[in-house]
Amino acid sequence: MHDLAEDRGNVVLLDVWATWCEPCKHALPLYQELQGKYGSQGFRVYAIDIDEDARQIPAFVKELNLQLPILLDTGAKVAEDQLHVQVMPTTVLLDRAGLIRFRHDGFNPLATSRYESEVQTLLAETPK
Repeated sequence: MHDLAEDRGNVVLLDVWATWCEPCKHALPLYQELQGKYGSQGFRVYAIDIDEDARQIPAFVKELNLQLPILLDTGAKVAEDQLHVQVMPTTVLLDRAGLIRFRHDGFNPLATSRYESEVQTLLAETPK
């Protein structure tokens, strides 16, 4: 269990993914790179997995050399009920107050600079 209220004051990226999602294999390493680049400035990334069988996750994580916090969303309750995910992956960026400011349904590898620009925008805002 993770309470996002603990992250207030930080910019947070939530990425909903699954091991069977091919675009996720491109998105998660980008988000890990952004975490490494902006983590010291108050940027956090959480990878929310919706796989029915969590035993598949370790091999996926190892293959991609991921070192992001992985949160399990059993039954996709958070993904469906709170984030209204319909496409994999779905990524949301929360500002320092915990409000969703950007949302991406799917992943466009040609738009990676947009993800970084959005992170920079939110980090530049004065915390309230």
